[in-house]
Amino acid sequence: MSFRFRPRLSTRMLSLGASLALAGAACATSAGDAAVVPASNAQLVSPEIERKVDALLARMTLAEKIGQLVQYGAGGAATPADGNAVAVNPETLTQVDAMALARKGELGSMLNVVGVAKTRPFQEAALGSRLGIPLLFGADIIHGYRTIYPVPLGLSATWDPALVQEVSHMAAVEATTGGVKWFYSPMVDISRDARWGRSTEGAGEDAYLGAAMARAYIRGYQGTNLTDPESVAASVKHFAAYGAAEAGREYNTTDMSDIRLRQVYLPPYRAAVEAGAATMMSAFNALNGVPATASSYLMTDILRKEWGFDGFVVSDFTAVMELTHHGIALDAATATRKALQAGVEVDMMSHFYDTQIPKLLEEGKLSMATVDEAVRRVLRVKFALGLFEHPYARGTEVVQTVDAHRPLVRRAAEESFVLLKNGGQGSAPVLPLDRRVKTLALIGPLADAASEMQGAWGGAQHFPDVVTLRGGLAARMKKQGGELLYVKGTDIETDSEAGFAEAMNAAAKADVVVMALGESSRMSGEAGSRAHLDLPGNQQALLQRIVATGKPVVLLVFSGRPLVLDWADRNVPAIMAMWFPGTEAGNAVADVLFGDVAPSGKLTMSFPRAVGQEPLYYNQFPTGRPPGDADLSKPPSRGTAFISRYIDVPNDALYAFGHGLSYTTFGYSDVQVSRARVPLVEANNKSAKNLITVTAMVKNTGQRAGTEVVQLYVRNLGASVEQPVRSLQGFQRVALQPGESRRVTFQLGFPELSFWNAKSEEVVEPTRYTVWVGGSSRADQQATFEIAP
Repeated sequence: MSFRFRPRLSTRMLSLGASLALAGAACATSAGDAAVVPASNAQLVSPEIERKVDALLARMTLAEKIGQLVQYGAGGAATPADGNAVAVNPETLTQVDAMALARKGELGSMLNVVGVAKTRPFQEAALGSRLGIPLLFGADIIHGYRTIYPVPLGLSATWDPALVQEVSHMAAVEATTGGVKWFYSPMVDISRDARWGRSTEGAGEDAYLGAAMARAYIRGYQGTNLTDPESVAASVKHFAAYGAAEAGREYNTTDMSDIRLRQVYLPPYRAAVEAGAATMMSAFNALNGVPATASSYLMTDILRKEWGFDGFVVSDFTAVMELTHHGIALDAATATRKALQAGVEVDMMSHFYDTQIPKLLEEGKLSMATVDEAVRRVLRVKFALGLFEHPYARGTEVVQTVDAHRPLVRRAAEESFVLLKNGGQGSAPVLPLDRRVKTLALIGPLADAASEMQGAWGGAQHFPDVVTLRGGLAARMKKQGGELLYVKGTDIETDSEAGFAEAMNAAAKADVVVMALGESSRMSGEAGSRAHLDLPGNQQALLQRIVATGKPVVLLVFSGRPLVLDWADRNVPAIMAMWFPGTEAGNAVADVLFGDVAPSGKLTMSFPRAVGQEPLYYNQFPTGRPPGDADLSKPPSRGTAFISRYIDVPNDALYAFGHGLSYTTFGYSDVQVSRARVPLVEANNKSAKNLITVTAMVKNTGQRAGTEVVQLYVRNLGASVEQPVRSLQGFQRVALQPGESRRVTFQLGFPELSFWNAKSEEVVEPTRYTVWVGGSSRADQQATFEIAP
């Protein structure tokens, strides 16, 4: 097989009025293309596909129909023999024979069955059944298959949808060689609480950025033609509002107003649907008292009726069974009926649909029309994917990192790093490292940890191909005639200080010390919620010992979430957020530390000063007693006590949303709007895209070339319901040479200016808008305009 990788970039990918230039150039993004009906939706409901679905559906027995609605792994599924899952007793579990079901044509899809050796026997069995309906193999391919790129939270820090589309396509190219044609990705849940472990799987706290990333993932995975052998069906998860779990605790309940749901949490899902997402995954959580897997409001009213979704919904792992745990179903039959009628077509691993649907039909508690519609949606996706023509894995299976893909994932890692601090508070910048550095000490438990570099859900990982920090920096130091001193120092989670003395000795010999500290990959992701957000174990103690040596220290923080770095911010001269960078971690780190590549990443989640601030996000609603100009770093006085504040830490983030430094500096000026007043009748046209043009000058004011993520924020004052103090409504990546200036342009239309009112209507009202353009959510260069009655 001749292996190839073809970047597929939609001309509609990015903004209103702003064109996308690919590698090395500026890219802009806006929500303005969200109303365009994508070609892939048309693929799902084409007349040809509908004729095929009708013909096949007419030939299917009830058992074969139900089979399309169930999903198992290679070992089948384990569920209580009596079908009652209120109290799961391991001794009463029954094992399902997935192979036997495939041979009978009574299995529709399989979970995390990956690789030719595993997928082919099951597919042969299914194709040998009476009707020969192929299986759909789905897997948790979250940030790469064999060649691993940064975890999604890190990838979002690139603010580069074009790059996200490229790496997503790359993952599809690799995974299809292993028989996988369905990704349980992207996760588009908004996460405003760093305690939640699955923050690592999303794009952070902002709906606008989340929507841009959702579109990019869908277009990367699915391309412009689902029948392309290199395309996979995306499964957008977790519908809906899973990221708002109370206390940041995994699987916990969610409760919020419809305004918040629609204005903050739904936009990325909606963007994914409008980009052509083939499938959706229901969430574990309850939303306002109704488990998402049984919510007809989510699955039918919003997803299908409002958004016109034509694909199918799969439950999360045993989520149908878990309706009994939620207490809204007393038995398996009720859970099945509620989930299927709400709009969940495929039951993942619960073993409820296949055991309960026949009885429900016989008792008249479920209609055959409901079953047929569910089967129709599943078959529609299978036909659209071309599974009937090409049911097997594509080409020769990729079994290790693809060398041709390394440059792309290396660039993704480089763009994802966020330089949080570099000098200041009386100290000069430490980065980039002087090429004349002769002795570099690399200390920490993440410094030579291949498995940790791949992060949670690292695909079909191949650890020997990972370039660790130790490997990348050793090669760099050797190239420039220097020496790397590596000491682990401590483990990620331990109280032992056995390695401290060796680490301090290495630091004493070095010109500069690089500390590689943070979480293990298992500490984020599913079931990775944390009540404490500091450095685990005794890493903080090790950091303090090394800083006390007086040597220049660069702290590299590896994590799947924001951590509390308050002490480090006060005492360490240079800090960079690395996330979990993937296969090319060490080479990317060397490129950035030594200045071959200037950091350009920007935060997509706010870093707290203390865990007690969580949930923390920049686009908060105003309060009747705002802090105003009070100095919140000082204890409250008589005049500052009765305002919305903490008495022990400032309200704001340590590192704000959108923050990220480079090896140069950027200045902003001359923010202008194209007109001062926009007529309301014009603004309330939902197809209006170019109501206001916002421009600003951005200049590279430093001595090095760099890429700045220029951000546009909007505040709406005078509306019928409160609006955030500011919200992101545009961004561009702009590359500038030293001293170079450029005027950036953004277009604001109905999608950017509208909001959801108390009647759950998306509207524009006669109000006053302030716009800011700058390098973070703390931008201060502004202009104003009004919507006139």
